[in-house]
This record gives sequence, structure tokens and C-alpha cells, in this order.
Amino acid sequence: MEQKDIAPPPWGTAPAPLDPADLLLFAQVVEGGSLTRAAERMGLPKSTVSRRLAALEQQMGEPLLIRTTRRQTLTELGAQLMEHARELASSLEAVIALREQRRAEPSGRLRVSMPSDLANLLLADSLAAFSALHPAVTLELDLSPRRVDLIGEGFDLAVRMGELPDDALLVATRLAVFTHGLYASPDYLAEHGEPREPEELMRHQAIRLGSAGRSQPWVLIRGDRQWQGQPPARILANSPETLVRLARSRVGLAAVPDLFALADVRAGRLRRVLPDWCLPESTAWAVTPGRKLLPAKTRAFIEMLQQVLRQAASSG
Repeated sequence: MEQKDIAPPPWGTAPAPLDPADLLLFAQVVEGGSLTRAAERMGLPKSTVSRRLAALEQQMGEPLLIRTTRRQTLTELGAQLMEHARELASSLEAVIALREQRRAEPSGRLRVSMPSDLANLLLADSLAAFSALHPAVTLELDLSPRRVDLIGEGFDLAVRMGELPDDALLVATRLAVFTHGLYASPDYLAEHGEPREPEELMRHQAIRLGSAGRSQPWVLIRGDRQWQGQPPARILANSPETLVRLARSRVGLAAVPDLFALADVRAGRLRRVLPDWCLPESTAWAVTPGRKLLPAKTRAFIEMLQQVLRQAASSG
């Protein structure tokens, strides 16, 4: 009997580098149920699909599909590879969606909650510029001090200050970090004296941030020294803008973001007290409902906030 050399199966040869496109093609073959359907979906000749599938099997070193005239069945390796192929397809879809999102013109209603102080003192001109730049966006601002329920009330974004509670349903993006100081009017200091050490603050009247009879103590830091106390408060208010106005009116000393007091300091209406001592910094956050991709309108608004607030914070 004549003996013939039997050629080894194609998957027995040395593997070549994998082409991610072949993984996507493999996924199309599996999900389509046949080479013919996969070829139709991808707009390729059936022979091309068959050749590339065979090349992938050669690269993997084992068959991936057992094909008959009626059906095709995944091998064990084929099933494992299919999981990775699906992940690759999902990642590609996300990249395509991101590309389309970046190209999209911001449009639609944008509901934003933010402190009125921030809107009035720092963002009024920028909000007008944003509206002019994106005429297809209808901007709806809620400037009340309450903490809105973003998801329950249908808000796209909220600007919040300070520490944030853990919430798996929300995503926070850092906007800017603000420094804080103590301020008083020159007339108040002329009448009551200017404190030289933090302990002397207890002899002064304070205008403190708070509401419902509750406020946080002042914490002052200089190097490795720290002082904490609650000077007697004549007024509590939940608005830094109001604290600045009251300090300007000689009511007492106020602890506010440096940026909020900057214009009055330059105009001589306020003066920094204990300038060598600093209060803890606070962070401004853009909080959004947890999504993989933000709508173009929301992304554009956050980018505007970051640019304006970071520039303002650095100038303060």
C-alpha cells in the first residue's frame, strides 16, 4: 500500500501576531451562525471570511469552530475566545460612541443646580458666554441653597462645595480648589482693633457660615500650628456672598473664600485679618448622574466651569 505523508493541521504551525479585526470577524461568524451571514453583515466575500477565520485558528493553535453543512459549534477554546471578542466589540462600540459624542453639537435642555454665590460673583459673564456659544442649549439654573436630588428631579449637573458623601449613583468631577481667609472692614478694625494672634478672635464679633443655629468652628493653620475656636457670632448665614456684604458693612469678621473677597480687598472695602494664617481649602465639584458617557451639553458645561473656576481660583 502506498504511504503518503499526512500534512499537519494548520493550527500546528507557529503562531503569527493576532489581528484584533479577526477577533471581531470571529464574533460576527458566531453571532451570525454561518460564514455566509457574517460575510453579508461585514460586506466581505465569503472566501475572505473563511480565509481569515482559518488564519485565526492557525494563530490560536486549535480549531475554534466545528462546522457541518447544517450547523456550527464552538470548541472549548472558541467559547473562551468569544468572551474576549465580545469585550473587544463592546469597547469598540464605546469608542465609536465617544467619537460621535465629541462631534455632536451640544443641544437640548441642561438643568443645573449651583450656589447662587458662585453664579452671581464668578459665573454670570461665563454663563452668558456659554449660552451664546451653544445656542441649541436651553440652560435652566436652580440657584437655591438646597441639595437637589439629581436623579429624582431630573438634573443634569450640580455644583457642590466641600466634602461629598459616597454615592454609587453619582460621579464627581473636580472643578477647582479655593483658599479661605478672615476678612473685616477697615472701619471695624479701626474701632475694635486688629487681632494679632488667633486667640484674640474670641474678643471679636464673628459672621459665620451656618444655618438653623449650627455652624462649624473656625480652624486656622500656620505651619505646624493650629488654632480652633468659635468666636461669638452675631449673625449666621448660609451664603458666603452675604457674609462678604455684612463684613463690608462693619458687622464683624467673616471667614470666606479669598476669591469672594478679592474685589472688595482691591477696592479697600475689606482687609485680610491674620494673613499669615489660613483656613482649610474647599473643593468645588461638578456632580452628575453616573453614566459611562456624558451628553455633549453636560461635558461642554463642565469644561467651561473648570476653565473659569480654576483661573479664578489661581488669581485669588
